[in-house]
Amino acid sequence: MSQPERTHPGTATYLIVAAFLAVLTGMEITVFYVRALRPVLLPVLLLLSATKFALVLMFYMHLKFDRWTYSAVFICQLFFASAVVVSLIALFAAFPAAS
Repeated sequence: MSQPERTHPGTATYLIVAAFLAVLTGMEITVFYVRALRPVLLPVLLLLSATKFALVLMFYMHLKFDRWTYSAVFICQLFFASAVVVSLIALFAAFPAAS
């Protein structure tokens, strides 16, 4: 049984996605400079970065139109990379460098 063929989005869709990516980048910069958000800075930045990662994968790498297994490979790598980043941050917070 063949799967229905999906068509790729047009230029307007890519421009909308680019605008969302620009807004998300602006949000990341804003979150970094707002002092009231310091306690939740890491989770917010990780969430915004993961959202940008997913948008780029789905639209610009065309994974939205491929098999789900390709998407699973990239999502798995995202979780591993996030775990490494969080682990390194926790490690350097627990053992600060001597000055």
